[in-house]
Amino acid sequence: MQLTQGRAFAAQRASARQAVRRVAVVANVARVPQVNAASVATKCDWPAVAKEMDLKSPLEIMDHALKTFPGEIGIAFSGAEDVALIEYAHLTGRPYRVFSLDTGRLNAETYQTFDAVEKHYKIRIEYTFPDAQEVTDLVRAKGLYSFYEDGHTECCRIRKVKPLRKQLKGLKAWITGQRKDQSPGTRTEVPVVQVDPVFEGLEGGPGSLIKYNPLSNMTSAEVWNFLRVMNVPTNKLHNCGYISIGCEPCTRPVLPNQPEREGRWWWEDAAAKECGLHSGNVKKADGTTEERKAERDLWIDGSVVTPLSKDQVRSMASGTRTKDTLAVLYAPWCRFSQAMEGSFEELAAKLKGGKVDVAKYQADVDREFCNENLQLKTFPTIVFLPANSSQVIKYPSERRDVETLSMWVKTVAGQ
Repeated sequence: MQLTQGRAFAAQRASARQAVRRVAVVANVARVPQVNAASVATKCDWPAVAKEMDLKSPLEIMDHALKTFPGEIGIAFSGAEDVALIEYAHLTGRPYRVFSLDTGRLNAETYQTFDAVEKHYKIRIEYTFPDAQEVTDLVRAKGLYSFYEDGHTECCRIRKVKPLRKQLKGLKAWITGQRKDQSPGTRTEVPVVQVDPVFEGLEGGPGSLIKYNPLSNMTSAEVWNFLRVMNVPTNKLHNCGYISIGCEPCTRPVLPNQPEREGRWWWEDAAAKECGLHSGNVKKADGTTEERKAERDLWIDGSVVTPLSKDQVRSMASGTRTKDTLAVLYAPWCRFSQAMEGSFEELAAKLKGGKVDVAKYQADVDREFCNENLQLKTFPTIVFLPANSSQVIKYPSERRDVETLSMWVKTVAGQ
């Protein structure tokens, strides 16, 4: 039995290798849109390119990228499963560049992966580092772990986003390992190629940088099958339950069937789990990456959930409260807000007539005030406002089912 299984697996490996070789040949002759790299944003219809490339294999997309921007494109490598990008680049037979952001907070296993990858492919990774003075100022002012208290954004901006911005200013295009299935809530809009909506490239100005995401349509299982078949060096942390790997203090293993991005910045809301490197592809809850329109409001009949006015919210935020209030700060276009509509209405019906009022406030039209006064970061945010107090207690979990919410209300309100 073991011999039969072994032969079958060997046959699968051989078949997969042949398939990769066939794709490599196809990639060199594939009919893909031809692009003039001299003026990438102004003379190319990149949405049309993306539409046609969307049906291509990762190897074909990689080949297109390296052929279009020879010597002026870089592969962003984090030390995780995005090593697949380097393998695909290697298979094209074209020259390629790889860069990594060394934040100073990476796991030892990640540094070991960098070394193994350099030796395996006989390359030198272009390491990029944060500004030493900015790191010094942040740590001296707030300590080593301030992000656990005030969020990861500031630390990531200094250690990752600004160094990346500097690196990309020397390129005309870059290649990332983003996939749609990494975070179903925030990364489902990742195209295979696009004009980068956030960063600037060598020529400067909006639209001066092209971004390729060759793995966009692949699943995690497909990526890992590819890595195993091709015998690619991988990070040892993957063997310990780590799927998405970032800085050591901000990364932890995930449970079986748990979304991989939940292992990053686990103390924050799901929709906030982006460091800023790919914010242009994130379905952000504040609506900043694309126009947000709602077909209808949520909890519209008002029979159970009480709508709050702007004046009421300001009065309650200042401490003028005659009754305990549980409020959801929402945006009607937000899919996460929409998803909890039924459970929050059921909770309101359950609590009706008791000591806690259940209310709603459309906070996307009053975001700045809610950010500063009601702990709003992403939609939806649920807060408990105790009577005769200015205290704001934020619901800390991503679980918004009736049972869990009821248990939490009981712990903070005694109901």
